[in-house]
Amino acid sequence: MIRTLATALAITFASIAPVLAAPVKFAVTDMEGLEALQQEFGAFQTALEEATGLDIELYPVSSRTTAVEAMNSGQVDLVLTGPAEYVVMKELSQPRIVVAWQRPDYFAQIAVLANGPIRSIEDLKGKKVAFGSVGSTSQHLGPAQALADFNLKYTADYEPVIISRNIAAEALIRGDIAAIGLNFGHLNSVREAFPDIAFSVVARGRDLPNDILVARKDIADDVLIKVRKAFAEKGTELMNAVLNGKDNQKFKGGFFLTEVKDSDYDYVRSMYRTIGIESFTDFVN
Repeated sequence: MIRTLATALAITFASIAPVLAAPVKFAVTDMEGLEALQQEFGAFQTALEEATGLDIELYPVSSRTTAVEAMNSGQVDLVLTGPAEYVVMKELSQPRIVVAWQRPDYFAQIAVLANGPIRSIEDLKGKKVAFGSVGSTSQHLGPAQALADFNLKYTADYEPVIISRNIAAEALIRGDIAAIGLNFGHLNSVREAFPDIAFSVVARGRDLPNDILVARKDIADDVLIKVRKAFAEKGTELMNAVLNGKDNQKFKGGFFLTEVKDSDYDYVRSMYRTIGIESFTDFVN
């Protein structure tokens, strides 16, 4: 009798005991290693926990491909990624959009020597133009699209070469290349690295689509609602926490944009097509 009563009580207590929810795992595609992730997003992790009431866990991924695999296997719930990566993730994972992370002055441009021979877009015909890695929105896709918007066709009207930013600046100064495709912040960095050299811009693109936070397609609806609500109602507090990270200063002055849809990234898809990529099922390097 006593044993039966004890068993019944154990079952009763087990049934009313709270079930601990699994943590919501957050990853960033361009940041490797847990230590770096904690340094940049540790304060944001705490702020998001306070705003949602959820247990948020930082989850490091080694690559964009790893992030997709983790989403598809249910190992990660939220992924912050760039616009070029998003359009591929959309094809591979069908993630749900949470919120866009605005980056002020996020646009591509074509820089030349201010006292050099290139004075206009037309002067770039037949010349070499340096870009960053093919997968970069603001250092390759965006600058190529900026030239296309001025009717200069990729590979047909000029020769694209892939060179890292500072090396490209040195090549430009030597006269080995005619121009560099890069974003606003990167050009400022180049000017700081070469303070005795004058640079000018011959082409600017439109503002690029924003970085975007997505959720795995089968995330629980109540979790997604809580996270979206947090960004809508506690955006200022969350952004202040984001800006605790040194590398996150690119978001300074920006906002979390809740009115965002997949078609907002069609401009990125047009960039891929500009450089000859028609399929968005693989990440390009």
